[in-house]
Amino acid sequence: MRRSGFNLGLWLLLSPLLLWLLLLILLPHVDLLLISLRERVAPREYAFSLGNYREFFQEPLYWRTFARTALLSILATALTLLIAFPVSYYVAKMLRGRIKNALFLLCLIPFWVSELVRTYGWMILLRESGLVSNLLQWSGLSETPVELLYNDGAITVGLVYSAMLFMVVPLITTLDSLDDSLIEAGYDLGGSHWHVMWEIVIPHAMPGMVSGCILVFMLTLGNYLTPTLLGGKDSLWFTEQIYTQFITRFNWEQGSAFGILLLMLSSLIVWLGLRLSRQSFAQVMS
Repeated sequence: MRRSGFNLGLWLLLSPLLLWLLLLILLPHVDLLLISLRERVAPREYAFSLGNYREFFQEPLYWRTFARTALLSILATALTLLIAFPVSYYVAKMLRGRIKNALFLLCLIPFWVSELVRTYGWMILLRESGLVSNLLQWSGLSETPVELLYNDGAITVGLVYSAMLFMVVPLITTLDSLDDSLIEAGYDLGGSHWHVMWEIVIPHAMPGMVSGCILVFMLTLGNYLTPTLLGGKDSLWFTEQIYTQFITRFNWEQGSAFGILLLMLSSLIVWLGLRLSRQSFAQVMS
């Protein structure tokens, strides 16, 4: 009796999560797949077809935009990791007490406002009459105003900034669990800073690094707002292609196919990342 009551209580606790997964993730994706596999032959009449997927591979603009989005997302993820790791290590292992909490809070403050506001802030900084352009002219590095918006560099900066928190938090959490005595033992045994970092710190932080990379990559790959605003009308981001198919052209079949392809791409790259890092999904999520 006690066992059945425990099971009932467990299922009741899990029911919100299971309903959320079923209603907001599983069923919408199944419906998306079914829509992508049909072709309109008459008003309100559809037939099974793979034409939406063939259209993607036959049109260079689609698959080039697809590849460009993947490459820039990987680049943004790598840059986010390179910037976040030293910051996280400093916060987790070098600071103590109130200073540590204060610095961690400073990392969180920019994310108290919406992504739209943060992106507009970068637009103000990088535009032709913005702060960076005026600073370059004042310092003599440029004689004319410099337009730093609407290019790949601006998109990358915005993606890195918008996803930084999702790399910092897993890294700080993982590095906090590293025993300081292990680092001290590494130095006592004659290891250099790089040896200790490579042999002790990085292997311990690997689950946090991989989980952070997965989060950042998924967020940047599926980001619509930042590439559109910072890259302009020629940003050539794949989520913009999906938006165009759904909202502008009302071609839900093609848009659904693009969405499934984006899901497959992200899943494939995450799987490759886990294989290369020799991490399992259970290790990353634990």
